[in-house]
Amino acid sequence: MILEDQRVIHEDLERLEDAIAELLLDDHPHIRDRLGRDHDINRYLQQIQTQSVRLDKIYKDAEGEKDQEARNLCTGDTMASFLKEISAIRDFHRRYPNERVENLEKAYKKRTPEERAAVIANVERMFTGEEGFGKYFDLTMLHEQYLNLPVLQHARRLTYLQYLDIFDVFTPPHCTIRRDQKLSDTYFKYIKSLREYLESFMRRTKPLENLDKLFASFDDEFEKLWQKEEVPGWEKDAPIGIGPAMDTPSDGTWCAACQKQFSNVNVYEQHLSGRKHKKAVQESDGSGKEAASNGALTGKQHAKERAVAEQEFRIKKLAAAMQTERSDTKVNVERKQGMTERERQQELEQLYSETPDGVNGANAGDDDDSDGEDKIYNPLKLPLAWDGKPIPFWLYKLHGLGVEFACEICGNYVYMGRRNFDKHFNEPRHVYGLKCLGINNTALFREITGIAEAEDLWKKIQQTKKKEKATVDNVVQMEDNEGNVMPEKVYKDLLAQGLL
Repeated sequence: MILEDQRVIHEDLERLEDAIAELLLDDHPHIRDRLGRDHDINRYLQQIQTQSVRLDKIYKDAEGEKDQEARNLCTGDTMASFLKEISAIRDFHRRYPNERVENLEKAYKKRTPEERAAVIANVERMFTGEEGFGKYFDLTMLHEQYLNLPVLQHARRLTYLQYLDIFDVFTPPHCTIRRDQKLSDTYFKYIKSLREYLESFMRRTKPLENLDKLFASFDDEFEKLWQKEEVPGWEKDAPIGIGPAMDTPSDGTWCAACQKQFSNVNVYEQHLSGRKHKKAVQESDGSGKEAASNGALTGKQHAKERAVAEQEFRIKKLAAAMQTERSDTKVNVERKQGMTERERQQELEQLYSETPDGVNGANAGDDDDSDGEDKIYNPLKLPLAWDGKPIPFWLYKLHGLGVEFACEICGNYVYMGRRNFDKHFNEPRHVYGLKCLGINNTALFREITGIAEAEDLWKKIQQTKKKEKATVDNVVQMEDNEGNVMPEKVYKDLLAQGLL
């Protein structure tokens, strides 16, 4: 029986290799079909690994069962050995009458349309509608969780687009969360959820990559940096951050004993002579631990810091490995912001209603194959939509994408369409161009694209401010007998009327 198991495993490995080679020859045009194929290949590779481990144990034969079976077949009565094996097989099927016989020839054959449809349905269940079969991130729930962090209740609320830019930034000035605030349970739950989502997204979209090895390399790199105390944001000389936010200026004073911030120095000095402060100082001295302001951390705090730092480091690495998906997500969010709810629903229906090859019969498969092989006909060179096809011409005309708008301040950069041109006045390229000209107040320079025009307007604004300042400074003040101060013109008018 051991020799038969060995033969079956060899046959299974050969059929798995053939099935993988056959799947790799299929080039599906739709990302949904490609993901289904990759997940099938990944499942076959796992089966190869499992079967290879079993086969290796049989070849090693630590207990000598295989050698004993071979000797029994070669020596003694061959017919008796044969009848013994027959009786063992019959006894097995007598005890398990409903046991199904595995047909390796049919197990890895090309899937039927019904089986293909089941695979496609399984892929659809893996992703949300916002993810678009792994093309985009869906961080909406994590964005809400980030905004609801207690340490950010009084901070400026970030939009979803801004969050996509900074969700992997954990150091000042973009991150206003202090180092001591990161040790809270709510913050740890948030970064843990974010790390788990990014890992899950990568496993779902890249099933054929050796992600376990990649994640292990992240852990090794973090371990080396942590031993050297060089993890970004958690360096040895970095401030612990107890008190106000590190990137927020404050004129107050922080009391380490009471863990409280005072906005006024006089109030802080009075607080030092109070009973609560003295009691807090005694408790901190009696505990035998140094004050947190001196940078000392207990063992529990050190373990918490390591756990938080490890989660943050993993998030940074995962985000860096998926920069393409991140940029595509930002573009997709900006595109959807200009769509109505009806257009979004129609887009989702079109995304999920596309018929995969072979699901609705051979004719459907032939049509899809022929469509996938045809080249995209785009003689007008229209912009491409999310599905890789040119947008309708009426939409092209509606948004005026054929009209060019050049901006000299942006280095003669050309913007296609009025909408893109209007948006660019608040974008970093245009703001940077104005700052290079010495212009700080960019709100007054909308619709101005020429350098000379912008410089003339800025000179006029500066001259107007100087005149206003000179006028205010040159006003003559008069004082009456009662000590009332007023401008000279008002004083003379009142004097002429005899009211003074």
